[in-house]
Formats: sequence, structure tokens, C-alpha cells
Amino acid sequence: MDLHRPSGNRSLGFSLAAITMVSWGVLPLALKVVLDSLDAVTITWFRFGVSCLLLGGWLAWRGGLPRLGQLPGSARGLLVIATAGLAVNYLSYLVGLDFTSPANAQVLIQMAPLLLAIGGLVVFKEHFTRLQWFGFSILVGGLCLFFASQLRVLAQDLDRYLSGVGVLVLAAVTWAIYGLAQKQLLQSLSSQAVMLCLYVGCFLFFSLGAKPAAIGGMDGAAFAALIFCAVNTLVAYGAFAAALEHWEASRVSAVISLTPLATLAFAQLGSLVLPSWVHPEVVSPASLLGAFAVVGGSLVISLAGRPRVTAEG
Repeated sequence: MDLHRPSGNRSLGFSLAAITMVSWGVLPLALKVVLDSLDAVTITWFRFGVSCLLLGGWLAWRGGLPRLGQLPGSARGLLVIATAGLAVNYLSYLVGLDFTSPANAQVLIQMAPLLLAIGGLVVFKEHFTRLQWFGFSILVGGLCLFFASQLRVLAQDLDRYLSGVGVLVLAAVTWAIYGLAQKQLLQSLSSQAVMLCLYVGCFLFFSLGAKPAAIGGMDGAAFAALIFCAVNTLVAYGAFAAALEHWEASRVSAVISLTPLATLAFAQLGSLVLPSWVHPEVVSPASLLGAFAVVGGSLVISLAGRPRVTAEG
């Protein structure tokens, strides 16, 4: 089977991955506000619905709607896998977020880009230089240091925290599966067409349990946060899908690994600007050291050397 190869436009790939990272960095803060007024299934259904309308309208205007009848059977199977992976990821991440703080949820979910990076090496035959492997080890060590330090605070409510960990592990695994399936789908469809198919499939799935009437009972601030989450979905995943067109999955995942730091920064800023909505994260010196290690390791992986791809026989 022919495997997808990126265009090689490293600067564009990096820029798109950075947009994804920033978008996902601020997202859990807004989701935490919405979760006080709305259940996880309805939130997810609404986000996918808005994304369907906006992206579908744009593609229809440009004459770029996907023609699924022309897809080979393998591509249709990958669409099912990617849709299921994304749907489970969205729901499980929201449930896990409800059990812990935004920054800690983002640290735990960083298992996802690490799994995507490993998948890129195994499935797409991407290659790390020795320096990139060194950066990878620093990144993993930084995440472990951050996690170990924060564990003292999180363990105060151990049962709830362990439940959150289990759900977030599920979110990470299903996201990596989605990401690898989506990358291969770029052989058959454009990144926008792939995302529209996934949005429609997830919207229909969550329609089974959504409660649209509950949206009418939200106050103005919570509804504004819900709209922001919906638009954020379109921007972040659109940028992520496009980044995979131009850059290796392992390198895209390295930039995305910076997301917890963005969340920490937004949390501290938000606690100053909107103290009634956003609570500051408690971060120890050891956690900060781990965060800087994550930054350093991610940058080494993303920027060190020119990637090599081995050909299948």
C-alpha cells in the first residue's frame, strides 16, 4: 500500500502545527466554563454541528465537497476508524477534564502526540536522528517530572483522579489512532474533505444522546464560551490536518506536545483578567523544570536535522 508522504514545506507545517498547539492550549479553559452548564455529549454534538455547517458551506461554495462514492474500500474503512477514534477522543477528554484541572488534563493527554510520533515512525517509516531521539527522551522525562510533582496535589482526591487518568488514557490512544488514519486518508482526500467527513460522522453519532434544549438555558457567558469552543474545533483540527499534509507526523506531534505549557500560560493570564471564570494553576518549581524540559525536547525533535523516510520494499 502506498503511504502518504508530506510535501516537505517545513515552515508551513510548523506554522500550522503551532496554530493547533495554541488553539488546543486555550480550549480546556473554555470547556471547563461550559461544563458547568452543559453535559459532555451535548457540548461535543454542538461543536461538531457548527464545524459541519461552517466547513461544509465553505467547501460547497468552492465546489470541493468530497465524493465518497469514488473512494476505494480501504479509504472508506479508514474513514470509519478515524471517525470512531475522534468521537471517542472528544467525549473521553471532556469527561477526564471534568475530573481534573485544565493544565493537568493537558499534561496527561500529551500521551497522544507521543503515541502519534511512535506511530509515524512505525507505520509511515519516518526516521529520528540521534539528536531527535535525545530530544524525545528529554520530552518524556519532562512530562514525567511535571506529572510526578503535580501528583501530590492531584492525589488529594485519589479516586476521582484515577478515574480521570483512565479516561484520559483512552482519549490519548483513540486520538493517536485517529491521527494516523487521517494521515493515510490524505492519499485519497484533501485535508478539508477528510475533516468534513469526520465532523459529519461524529455529529450524527452524538445526535443520539445530545440534549439541544439544554443550550437554551445557558447564560450569556457560558454560551459565548460554547461558541468559542465550536470555532476552536474548526480552526485547530483544520490546521492539524493541513500540517500533516506538509510535515511528518512525528514532528507535528512534537510541536503539539507544547500544549500544556500554553494551557498553563493561558490559565495564569486568565486568572488575572477573568478571576471569576479561570482559577490559577498551582505549579511547583519541579513542575516548571519539567515544563521547560518538554519545551526543549519538543524543539529538538521538531527542528533538528532533515528527516529521512525509508522506502518500503
